[in-house]
Amino acid sequence: MRLVFAGTPEPAVPSLRRLIESANHEVVAVVTRPDAVAGRGRKVTRSPIGLLADEHGIPVFTPKRPSEPEFIEQLTELAPDCCPVVAYGALLPERVLEIPRHGWINLHFSLLPAWRGAAPVQAAVLAGDEITGASTFLIEKGLDTGPVFGTVTEAVRPTDTSGILLARLAESGAHLLESTLDGVEAGALHAVPQPLEGISYASKVEAEAGHIRWDQPALAISRRIRAVTPNPGAWTEVDGKRLKLGPIELVEETLPEREIEVRKSGVFIGTATTAVRLIEVQPQGKRMMPALDWARGARLQPGAVVE
Repeated sequence: MRLVFAGTPEPAVPSLRRLIESANHEVVAVVTRPDAVAGRGRKVTRSPIGLLADEHGIPVFTPKRPSEPEFIEQLTELAPDCCPVVAYGALLPERVLEIPRHGWINLHFSLLPAWRGAAPVQAAVLAGDEITGASTFLIEKGLDTGPVFGTVTEAVRPTDTSGILLARLAESGAHLLESTLDGVEAGALHAVPQPLEGISYASKVEAEAGHIRWDQPALAISRRIRAVTPNPGAWTEVDGKRLKLGPIELVEETLPEREIEVRKSGVFIGTATTAVRLIEVQPQGKRMMPALDWARGARLQPGAVVE
């Protein structure tokens, strides 16, 4: 099939690469979000999908909105058979959805109808889900409500951060997307409506979601840290300074809530239940480092607490 691929961030790259290499399909163009200013140097940066398309000489469209008449005209002229989508990041108007004869097929990183929305992987980790996965579905006007072509499952490991889990799903999801397109082209695969039970939503994760509340149980804190790692990142404050946190270790003993205790064996913090041990932290303006190295340099006073 003639494909126009829509996607933007790194998790979409395995899918585009797989379709470029496919013998059954031809990627005739890519749609991605406009180049954006990023990094400390504030340089204008191409999206990962845009960069991969450039490497292969594939035309790249970067409309501010997919509803722009110029983009609609360009897409109509390309006459794609299907438009696969992975984390594109913009709503598609009905006029655009009607252009490809097989529609727009989205790879979503959850087992729909669970975790519809912008941050399904973070939501699964935060909720303590033991099993998650990815789904391919036909995009319609509703938010991730379209009928499903296929799914792939993935176990959530106890040490998974959302970044690690998403990387695995990006790879297995790329296989699923390719097989879905193969099935659609052959006329052997048909989408099935999503069940009405088990619907849940995963809204965009804002920076404040990474602010750790130490009056919560240790397990809930651990899940939140893993859910927001690497983005937007977990953090707390010590002596009025922000401290970024890596994944933590649960321990059996208890400490006063929010109190920091530094020992030869590590840095411990009290929670609403048992204590936790910090593994790696990142002070403002510095790189990630072992928590014990940070604590020694910070010269914390007895009874110091996190905020």
